[in-house]
Amino acid sequence: MTKTAGRAIVRLGYQMPDFNFGASVDKLFPTVIAQAQEAERAGFDTAFLTDHFYQRFGPPHGPTLEAYTALAGIAATTERIQLSTLVTGNTYRNPALLAKIVTTLDVVSQGRAMLGIGAGWFELEHKSYGYEFGSFTERFEKLDEALQIITPMLRGERPTFEGKWYRVANAINEPRVRDDLPIMLGGAGEKKTFALAARYADHLSIGCDAVELPGKLEALRQRCDEAGRDRSTLDVSYLAFVAMDESSERAHRAVDEMFARRVGDPAKVDRVRAGMAGRLFIGSPDEVAGQLQEQVLDLGVDGLVINMVANGHQPGVVELAGKTLGPLVTTV
Repeated sequence: MTKTAGRAIVRLGYQMPDFNFGASVDKLFPTVIAQAQEAERAGFDTAFLTDHFYQRFGPPHGPTLEAYTALAGIAATTERIQLSTLVTGNTYRNPALLAKIVTTLDVVSQGRAMLGIGAGWFELEHKSYGYEFGSFTERFEKLDEALQIITPMLRGERPTFEGKWYRVANAINEPRVRDDLPIMLGGAGEKKTFALAARYADHLSIGCDAVELPGKLEALRQRCDEAGRDRSTLDVSYLAFVAMDESSERAHRAVDEMFARRVGDPAKVDRVRAGMAGRLFIGSPDEVAGQLQEQVLDLGVDGLVINMVANGHQPGVVELAGKTLGPLVTTV
């Protein structure tokens, strides 16, 4: 993990967006650990898990682990890599409890936790688990209030807050190993998400089609200006879906097989794939590196977060990605 003046620096992150590795339950978490350890050895600075209860890519009943429990297990089996969700659904946990959870992860990992957070969007999970989903506006009101509670708790303060959605009274958050545990917002919303990032975050992870990035970065600059913040003080990474293999043909075949397996209905495969095409980067190491350099990094993004749902669980693939993409990003 690289830090500067209390800021989290994410130059090259590795995300596991789900756990559909085709492994039996007893092999599931060992496969997660193996990827995290391989990412650490390969030079990735951050390992991310998704914060969902149902699988997003494929049938909802697919294997899904609770994020913070799993991150604590990863913490015990790694040494250097920063640990976070991409991102925590704010609506799933009381904000004071979330501050306690991520701080405990920081203690367990000896200062390697980062709070990744967003407003929450997966309506099926809310309905199934009994969480109030509410409107788009309400979810962002909740996130704003939550950050007014969580931020001071991570800094060693004891906030008292009475809001529309949440309230705390002298909320204590001990023990802590530091008072600068970083906060990352994730999303692509130019008005609400970017405005909250400008006010509260050390880091912003943007997920969108690559062609949208110039507009997103300009909108972020505007939100920072409105908040009286220098854009350069807010670290920004781009979330990319990557399939890499020494053979470009094998990489493309892995993606084809992944979509066929997860979507199931052949009539829907092309439609689903087309919807993700703008954020898919597929091919040999040189091909993927060239795509990400030209379409993402050259636009002024600070770092990359990649997931490799097609073949990342295969030994050696994460290492190949780390060795290929590491030289593209600047180490601070």
